[in-house]
Amino acid sequence: MTFTPGDIVTLKSGGQPLTVTAIGDDEATCIWLGEEGDLFREAIPLVALQALDLEEEEGEDDEDGDDDEKDEEEEEAAA
Repeated sequence: MTFTPGDIVTLKSGGQPLTVTAIGDDEATCIWLGEEGDLFREAIPLVALQALDLEEEEGEDDEDGDDDEKDEEEEEAAA
C-alpha cells in the first residue's frame, strides 16, 4: 500500500488514528494527539500501517444515531 502525507492511518494491531506527515523508503513519519492533548511524532515501519477509511468510521456513527431516531419515532407512533 502506498501512503502520502495527509493520509489517515492506524497500526494494523489497532489504536487511534495517525496522520502521515512524511514518507521514507520503508517508514512513515506520523503524528497524533495523546490523551492529554500532547502532540506525538514517530517514524513507523510501513508494514505496520493500514489506511483508515474515515467514511466507514463516520457511517458507523451515523447508523447508531439513525437507529436511536427510529426507535423514538416508533415509540411516538405507538403512543
